[in-house]
Amino acid sequence: MNEIKRLFDFPYYQLENNPLDEALATKYDGKWKTISTQQYIDQANTISRGLLRLGVKPNDKIAVISTSNRTEWNVMDIGILQIGAQNVPVYPTISEDDYEYILNHSGATYCFVSDEEVLGKVNSIKGTTELKEVYSFDQIAGCQNWKEILKSGEDKGNQDEVEKLKKAVKPDDLATIIYTSGTTGRPKGVMLTHNNIVSDVLGSAPRVPFETGTYVALSFLPVCHIFERMILYLYQYYSVSIYFAESIDKISDNLKEVKPHVITAVPRLLEKVYDKIIAKGTALGGVKQKLFYWAVELGLEYEPYEANGWWYETKLKLARKLIFSKWKEGLGGNIELIVSGSAALQPRLTRVFAAAEIPVMEGYGLTETSPVISVNDERNHGFRIGTVGKVLQNVKVKIAEDGEILTKGPNVMKGYYKDEEKTKEVINEEGYFHTGDIGEIDKDGFLKITDRKKEMFKTSGGKYVAPQLIENTMKQSRFIEQIMVVGDGEKMPSALIQPNFEFIEDWASKKNIDLGEGTPADIARNSMVRDRIQEEVDFYNQKFGKWERIKTFEITPEAWTVEDEHLTPTMKLKRRIIREKYKDLYEKLYNRY
Repeated sequence: MNEIKRLFDFPYYQLENNPLDEALATKYDGKWKTISTQQYIDQANTISRGLLRLGVKPNDKIAVISTSNRTEWNVMDIGILQIGAQNVPVYPTISEDDYEYILNHSGATYCFVSDEEVLGKVNSIKGTTELKEVYSFDQIAGCQNWKEILKSGEDKGNQDEVEKLKKAVKPDDLATIIYTSGTTGRPKGVMLTHNNIVSDVLGSAPRVPFETGTYVALSFLPVCHIFERMILYLYQYYSVSIYFAESIDKISDNLKEVKPHVITAVPRLLEKVYDKIIAKGTALGGVKQKLFYWAVELGLEYEPYEANGWWYETKLKLARKLIFSKWKEGLGGNIELIVSGSAALQPRLTRVFAAAEIPVMEGYGLTETSPVISVNDERNHGFRIGTVGKVLQNVKVKIAEDGEILTKGPNVMKGYYKDEEKTKEVINEEGYFHTGDIGEIDKDGFLKITDRKKEMFKTSGGKYVAPQLIENTMKQSRFIEQIMVVGDGEKMPSALIQPNFEFIEDWASKKNIDLGEGTPADIARNSMVRDRIQEEVDFYNQKFGKWERIKTFEITPEAWTVEDEHLTPTMKLKRRIIREKYKDLYEKLYNRY
């Protein structure tokens, strides 16, 4: 097979061109268990046969909800898709109400869950859905296990039917419905066809420097999000061995065990990695600390393609040997590429990681575009700091008069499920999708995102403010974990700030500052903490025009989390919900309390 047209063609392409002994790997009871390309396909076919025996038909919707990425998810994916049914992945952390909405809206007939916690959520709303049965990947008392499907599929008597259904699946057939986590309102069901995602994988493939059959990847971003899912198909295309991290908490250990060449990340994760590195450097003493900060300062001045000249490169070589090599070791020692997406990456992080020979290539896209529209590529001068790279060859982008990025191509979704009206709002008559992002293309063809159209606001003085730009700048402070700039229709921009509680505790103990019991609430109301954060805000304010500067702020007394719905699963701010949660603090900002 040399032509990939449908998503389930990827493992077959791998089998024919570069089969792997270790195609997929998951840790069970403390041990990595791998399956080969052939076993992957065999298990997927077994699942297909088992699903047919359950009565699953083409166009049926099967929900898959997993707390962590794992081999079973991928086997289910191929098994579902190759009989013409659709995989409906669901974020595990969303509310039970959203579970109920998604399962009902999609009309899912079966649901596969990873563990007891997810099962509990599904069971609590199962009675109000069309679900016929729920299966789990883990062994859970009182729940059917996915192995029962594998067992019923052992009989190959209906493999001919599987083959017939496989042949009947066309590239433009619906493959999946992905419900956007949404920063406002009910989730929308994004309909992506086989060709939408396949075209995006094949369009992105020339931008990654993978050597077929030799790379290892560690996967930990949620596979229910199109970014990680599309990357998993790309790995399969290049015969990259995929290891699934146990959990976010164990990434550090898993990196050292797996020693991957490539990972994907979201900016918040890279910010945390950087903050931990800086904390370790700060703890060093004397000459070692001076050397560490010399290397960091050097890294923050990094420019690609030796643009800083030979003397800078000479110093960089030394910094890499003495300091940066240890950073790389912390990520397993073999890392050659980190692909970053889902939100804007601070240019200082791009610089310092590239200086450390840990290239972070930032890309851009949306669920509705499968997702990649553009991505940086370190080769052939295709990498520019502060941009999201050049647009893919098979994708078109144009900038509307108001600065909005419009895009067209085979990767643009079929539409929103059961919602023609919202589909028409975002896809115009020429077939261009309105991204809702503001951006520009420079003279060399690099795309730069400046803000979210919907998030820009106007103060009562008529001045436009782009909050994301200000937020990303302020988050460079080690004292600020999260920040939301507000001020729509108000006389001035202000901010709600979630401090970096962990860092502040450490800082306070070094300065002998009494934080009481040290709870987040104690930290939030401490006047010395407030004064120190004020210094940080004042410092970063200098980078902005007077009308954009944060005039006042309030500190929130708890961490902003996905679980408490401050953030989407990809760590974007849920602005409406944050504003609602801290209504009193918002009123205080504008002296209305």
